[in-house]
Amino acid sequence: MKIPLQITFKNMEPSEVVEAHIRDAAQKLDVFYDDIMGCRVLVETPHQHHRKGKKYHVRIDLTVPGAGFVIKRAPGLLTDRPTRFRKEPDETELEESRELSKYAVHDDIQLTIRDAFDAARRKLQDYARRRRGVVKAHEGPPHARVARLFPDEGFGFLETPDGREIYFHKNSVLDHEFSDLQVGAEVHFTEEMGEKGPQATTVKPVSHHGR
Repeated sequence: MKIPLQITFKNMEPSEVVEAHIRDAAQKLDVFYDDIMGCRVLVETPHQHHRKGKKYHVRIDLTVPGAGFVIKRAPGLLTDRPTRFRKEPDETELEESRELSKYAVHDDIQLTIRDAFDAARRKLQDYARRRRGVVKAHEGPPHARVARLFPDEGFGFLETPDGREIYFHKNSVLDHEFSDLQVGAEVHFTEEMGEKGPQATTVKPVSHHGR
């Protein structure tokens, strides 16, 4: 976490035990997303208005590159509609968790905090998956070179930039015939795990125009 964790208590006395619980939970978020810019946590007990017992509210504000998240946990609360940051050249969105808390009406502060951080973890995991999808879309399919060919048997091996060898069958070759391939030719491929290890399910020779 690049900016130190900020913890605020409202309408209640600060608690070292609660603060330690929050710090431990916040530290674990880095395991699920290692580029968290900042995290602010608000713990409060709203005015009870003749209600019996305390009901704790927890709000977590997370900031990551390109986005922000708000997770609220309060008695019977579903969060409001998504809020947006002030528009910048690259507009970012502030998303709010819309899940109904399992412990929304619980008077145990540690359960409420745990529930809020569980929701924060899920938001970070979803965001990380979306980011990986965007990166892969921009990067395009992985590439390799034909390392070995066995024409009589109808298969060959690719060598990836990191030195791995990947098996492929002649039927996986796209837009060209298997017999047209040459050792050293550059290809794009799709990889999956087979029974005997990684294999290329599609192999597409790269066309170099102008040669």
